Order: sequence, then structure tokens, then C-alpha cells
Amino acid sequence: MDLKFSQLDYIKPELGAEYTGDGVHFAIFSAHAEQMDLCIFSEDGRQQVAQLPLPKREGDIWSGYIAGLKPGTLYGYRAHGPYDPLKGHRFNPNKLLLDPYAKQISGELTWDDALYGYSIGSPEEDLSFDDRDSAPFMVKGVVQDPDFDWDGDQSIRRPWTETIIYEAHVRGLTMKHPNVPDELRGTFLGMSSEPIIEHLLKLGITAIEVLPIHYFPDDRYLIEKGLRNYWGYQSLGFFAPQPRYLSQSRIMEFKTMVKRFHAAGIEVIMDVVYNHTAEGSERGPTLSFRGLDNLSYYRLSPEDPRHTYDTTGTGNTLNVAHPMVLRMVLDSLRYWVGVMHVDGFRFDLASTLGRARHVEFDRDGAFFKAIRQDPVLAGVKLIAEPWDVGDGGYQVGGFPFPFREWNDKYRDDIRSFWKGDEGMVPKVAERLSASATQFNHSDRGATASVNLLSAHDGFTLADTVSYSEKHNEANGEENRDGHSNNHSDNMGAEGETEDAGILDARLKRRFNMMATLMLSQGVPMILAGDEVGNSQGGNNNAYCQDNDISWIDWSRHEDHFLELCRKLVELRKQHPALRPERFSNGEDGPNHIEWFKADGTPMDDGAWGDNQQRCLGAYFVARDTEVDPPVVTDRLLVILNAGGQEEFTLPQLEEAKAWQRVLDTRADEPFLETEVHDRVPVAAESIVVVVLPAG
Repeated sequence: MDLKFSQLDYIKPELGAEYTGDGVHFAIFSAHAEQMDLCIFSEDGRQQVAQLPLPKREGDIWSGYIAGLKPGTLYGYRAHGPYDPLKGHRFNPNKLLLDPYAKQISGELTWDDALYGYSIGSPEEDLSFDDRDSAPFMVKGVVQDPDFDWDGDQSIRRPWTETIIYEAHVRGLTMKHPNVPDELRGTFLGMSSEPIIEHLLKLGITAIEVLPIHYFPDDRYLIEKGLRNYWGYQSLGFFAPQPRYLSQSRIMEFKTMVKRFHAAGIEVIMDVVYNHTAEGSERGPTLSFRGLDNLSYYRLSPEDPRHTYDTTGTGNTLNVAHPMVLRMVLDSLRYWVGVMHVDGFRFDLASTLGRARHVEFDRDGAFFKAIRQDPVLAGVKLIAEPWDVGDGGYQVGGFPFPFREWNDKYRDDIRSFWKGDEGMVPKVAERLSASATQFNHSDRGATASVNLLSAHDGFTLADTVSYSEKHNEANGEENRDGHSNNHSDNMGAEGETEDAGILDARLKRRFNMMATLMLSQGVPMILAGDEVGNSQGGNNNAYCQDNDISWIDWSRHEDHFLELCRKLVELRKQHPALRPERFSNGEDGPNHIEWFKADGTPMDDGAWGDNQQRCLGAYFVARDTEVDPPVVTDRLLVILNAGGQEEFTLPQLEEAKAWQRVLDTRADEPFLETEVHDRVPVAAESIVVVVLPAG
């Protein structure tokens, strides 16, 4: 084919490579480039077969149309412009650049010094200029045909009050599962295979939150240490799925996964990284954004634009304050919702997205306003990781509606309470009641808090009760990486043990912690594998461990604990008082909480201030206020006891007749329903739940 640009008789507003049915339209943004060349490659990506300057420029959008070009074409860009790092410009046409809007990525990035815009080892450092061609080592974009038969697939739009999230990694969930076919392990098709979906449905999961699947390379320093970027928090392509998760290099496999989950009633939430990219600091490689327009795509130091401005701890910060960068992020989100049918997003280091250029976090910033105004995005599930490493970056409770937030205060306080720390009862009351101190403002609801005991970053639930110290030696950083304050307790032995007493105590504490999660108002999130006792051997920062450390070991499958977790999820679903939309708002409102001491009297100032207090009763009431008079629809008393044996006197409530015990975490049969009167024994370190008939 004679590759040349031809006239298109209409204007296409889309950026990226768009197949029209008769050819391909290419468009890319750069405000400071002087020329933008489209490069076409052979099918194997090894030979550049054409280099064509984009003929049209309007408003910093460079574009061109090639008639007859088909899906499957491999391409990239070369940008001409000033190489002046002291002014923030790093154009180098010798470097092949990935299209930020590429829908699929071909090839494997091979680390070589030619990938850098400057000459590594030069005494001028990043002010030097490297003229080697990076194309032989660089991945390429692939033109896509977006057609896919969704066959009536629709978004589920499950209410937050009914949502139970399961955070999982594509490879971690599937690599060692005995019933996932070998050829599908580590892929989207394996993640959505029948054995996995059957497990999630048995557990009662309603949404799976998938760790980053946007295209990301393996960091050079990890490759040199024999490690790999496992978690994926180094995005480079915001529109393309990670190739290693495709079994046959077809992006329709991601769509198939979503369709299968939807058919099972499970929503798909993507963990996304729009705060930084894989290019790192000014000493990092030139792979895409840096070479396209460094000054626009990245935040640079206001004092010295040679250097990147970093609020993420990764070397760079994406400049979402720039309108075209913000557009790229919004286009990406809309693409995954509209074309790929995902149901929501969890935003990594989301505080960075709320920062205007070089200033503090702003909950009314452009990013949040754009989300709220967007008819596509405002209706999907949005979850913020509410912190970054910049000044004032910790913003738990600071995000605007409709965002929900990961609540690390919940994790730390629940771990500390069951570990036996002093003075935790007031904090546990906060966590049970959806952390109102943090979230009950600006008309936010009781589902603003995403409650978690563990997540990919940190100890698993089993390791929280098995290790007092982190054990990250395998990461090659002399155990300096990862959090040191994990609020964990090895309960008598560091790591694995054959001591039956310690093993039993660990099991019971895990049961208590999982029960607390399911009995708390807010939105619960379970880390994949916690329900079967998965361990990472004490590694609390397994970002680079794409191996047995991170993969769920299904051979250690604990059927007993899985069944306990399943029944806890079922118990939660049976009680709307645990799942209110609004915060507790008084005895006449739809949602009410009262707090009781072990003697059956209300908690008073003395009890709240008693650091030795270990036992607390939370009486949850739900009412239907749409009828006159209002009708009680649900009421239950949750008793948490992190201390010694108690004889809990049931509150003398006017409506109390016959209490029914529905959970006792220390009983041989924890969920055996038993009628109780006046008092109920509460064993040391246990939870008891009693309910009253509704009406």
C-alpha cells in the first residue's frame, strides 16, 4: 500500500487512531511541538515502513487520515521541537513515542539506553541529547476495530448500600487456582472463568475491584534485580489493557470478562492511575508524554522547569490542571465505561487529582467538577484513595460527592481494637457507625466510607495475626520498604507455626475482624484470599513479587473460614440497619444507633473515657419513615468484646420481648439461632449479635 494522507470530508473530534471503516484517522495533542510524524510499522513491529508528518494542526491537535488502512496496523509518533530541558522542553524525534490514546499495545518494552532522550553517562546528565533510534526497543500502538457483540449487556448500577467489594489481581487470583485452565491462568478470561465466578457468588461478592490493568511496563531497576512490576501502578497507556493479561492478544477478552461478570450480577471496578506515569523523573526514559509535550503533560518545578514536581513518590506528577491532559483522563474514563462497560473506578493517590498546579488539595477543583458534570461518569462507582505524598495530601473525608473513599482509619482502629490496645472503644464506635467524624458533612451519605481490614498494599488478614514485623527481604531493599506500623500481632510466634493453640487463636481473631467488617455501616471491601487464609509470608509491600509470594495459594484453602465469611456476608445482607444510606439521625429518623455498656445501661462520659474499656454494645435500628406512623424494619444489638469474659445485660427497651442470638463467634456453631433473655454470655475476645423481631 502506498501510505499517504488523504482528505477527510468531515471533521473527527476524537483523539487517537480511529478506524472509520474505510481508513484510519490519527489525532494527537501537543502544544509545543513544531512537527509531528506518524510512523507505521511492519506486522512484527520490527521495521518502520513509513514516516509521515501529520498534515493538519488545529488548536494544538495534530491530525491526518489514511484511506485503506486497516485495524491491526502498528504505529507510533516522533515529535519535533525544542530540546531545552531548562525551559521544560524535551523533544527528541529519535525517540518513538506511544500514542496516549492507543487502544492496544503490541510488543514488549526492552530496556536500552536508547529509550532515554539524553545520553546516560554524559557529564551533562539530562541536559545532553541522545540521537539513537529507540524504535527497536519500544512498544507500538495497534489500530483497533471497536465492534463487539455485547448481546444486551447492561450496567448493573447496584446501590452502594448493597455493595460488597472484592479487591483482586488478575494473576494473583488465578495463577494457582487448581480449577482454572492452565492456558487461562493470569488472564482476564481466567479471572472470569467459571471456578472464579462460582467462588465469588458463593462468598456473596457484588463487585470485583481489579488492580491496574492499563498498560504498564516493568521498571528497569526491577528487571535488573530479577523482579517485575506486579501491582501495575506505573501506567503508560490509559486506554489499553495490559497485554500480559490477554491470552491471545485480543482486547475483546477484557470485554468478555466484563460481560461474564455482569451475567453473574457482579460489577467491575477498575483501579486506575492518573496521578503519574511510568516515565519517572526528568532522568527517566522518553516513551510517550515526555517526548510529546513535557511542559504540558507533567507538572514541573515552578522554580526550575528542568525538574519534575512530584507529589506521588514516583518521580513525576501528571498535570491534570492542563485542560488537554484533563480531557485525556476524562476520555479514558468514558472509554472504559462506554466501550468496555466497566461499572466504576478506584483512583490511586487521588489527592493529586485534586491539586491545581503546584498548590494544595482543592475538593472543588477542575477534576472533581468535570466528573460531577459528566453524564456518563457521574453515575458510575467512584472510589478515591484519599492521599498522596505531597504537603496536605492526607485527605480522608475530604472528597466531594459522589466519591467514596478508602478508609485506612477503619483498618488501623479495628486491628488495634482486636489486638487489645487501650482506649479503642470510642474509635471502634466511630468505625461501626460509618466514620461519621470524617464523612458526615456536605450532605455525604453513610456509604462514603469504604471499610477495609487489608488491601493489596500491606499485610493480608492472615499475616495481620501472624506477624508483628514486616518481612520484605525478597524485594531487595534490605527490608526498608513498606509500612512499619501495621497494627499487627503474631499472637505468640512470628510467622508459620504448628502450635495448635496459637493457630486457633489466630483463626478466632480473623473471624472477629471479618465479622466486625460485615457488621459495620459503610461499604465493606475484602482483599482476595483473606476469605481462605492466604498469606504473603509477612511481605507487606509485594509490588514486585509476581510469584508465589503474591499469588493466592488455593491449596491452603480453608473451607471452614470461607463458610464463616459467607455466612457473615449473608447476615449483613439480611439486616438493612447495617446498610443505611444516611448517617444516624436521631430516634425518629430512618437510621438510629445507641451505645450500651455491659451492664445494659447507656454509655456515658465515664465509660467513653475509660481506656481499659474493652466491651461495647451497638444497637442498630432501621425504620421506614415513608409511612405514618414510622415502622421499625430492623433492629439488632452487636456486642464487641476485646477483653475478658462478660455477662452482657440486654438493654431494657420498651419494645424488647424475646431477643434472638444469631451470631456468637466463640460458639462451636457460631450462627445457631437461640432465644435469649435478660443477659447473654459474651466470651473473651468475641462478638455476639442478638436481634429483635421487626415491626
